[in-house]
Amino acid sequence: MADIQITNNAEKHRYEAFIGSELAGYCEYNLLTDAIMFTHTEVLEAHEGKGVGSTLAKHVLDAARSDGKHVIPVCQFIAGYIRKHRDYADLVRADVQRAFKI
Repeated sequence: MADIQITNNAEKHRYEAFIGSELAGYCEYNLLTDAIMFTHTEVLEAHEGKGVGSTLAKHVLDAARSDGKHVIPVCQFIAGYIRKHRDYADLVRADVQRAFKI
């Protein structure tokens, strides 16, 4: 696995993953009053298979927990990550879990 650094680019409403100085992927979001809605995650083709997506997912979910935010996983990648990693399911309210089949 590559050395992946994650930063929050609040101006662009996205978390960005870098390998060295090169953008490797990102996870877009919208902030709500008590929640964060993840809308899209993208890993750039040159960096697929290096763990960028899962590193991003773990980071953004840990950040949401740290900030006391509920998660709305509109992004299918984030929703799928939560389905596989049930320790994050508590971040998603029950009604939202039903809507996104968490």
